[in-house]
Amino acid sequence: MSGRVVAQEQPKSFAFTPENLKKAKAIIAKYPKGREQSAMLPLLDLAQRQNDNWVSIAAMNTIADLINVPYIRVYEVATFYTMFNLAPVGKYLVQVCRTTPCWLRGSDKITKTCKKKLGIEMNETTADGKFTLVEVECMGACVNAPMVQINDDYYEDLDEKNMETLLSQLAAGKKVTVGSQIGRQTSAPEGYKGKGATPAKTSAKSSFDASSKDATKKVKVGMTPPRNEVTQPTSKTKGSTKSSPKGKK
Repeated sequence: MSGRVVAQEQPKSFAFTPENLKKAKAIIAKYPKGREQSAMLPLLDLAQRQNDNWVSIAAMNTIADLINVPYIRVYEVATFYTMFNLAPVGKYLVQVCRTTPCWLRGSDKITKTCKKKLGIEMNETTADGKFTLVEVECMGACVNAPMVQINDDYYEDLDEKNMETLLSQLAAGKKVTVGSQIGRQTSAPEGYKGKGATPAKTSAKSSFDASSKDATKKVKVGMTPPRNEVTQPTSKTKGSTKSSPKGKK
């Protein structure tokens, strides 16, 4: 995401590399004749990856020519979807989620850490061209909040310390751990160590837990659950109706 502002300075031309042109034609071939415009989104993504993580107007026009649509049609799509960057960005596009779940878990501290570590404000790029910092809305990883997306990858369970470490490792060209930064397995409860492991200990069991366990012991496999006399009256319940004899209504 780049603030949805189209770059004022635009390259005069764009052409897919021979390898990417081959990929582009393969993408277009997946769609029926006359429906080539359905390839627009993957072609924009392909162009962005070739063009240092942003889509120029020249790239949009090249795609329009490939799928035989007016230039404005590709421009409309590229400027609508926020995953397409409309201006040059850094090598690492750091997108900090600012939606409520992440904010409640400390995303404001993550934002401050990024600004301090990188020496830039939101929607700015570092002088060396390595990092661009932006804020985004929910990216669907609320359970592991706070989180950021950097290029294609999610980094979750962040705090000031591991966020600073992550940025330092990227700046140094080191390999980084994608996903949870505290060793969490996907979205498992904190402390869970893998399949078959015992989850982390919690506080003493509540009376609800105990009563649920007792109730489970009393119910046998295949046992018919008790009827609700209000919604499912039995034949002994006042006002119940008798079933009709077989063959009669």
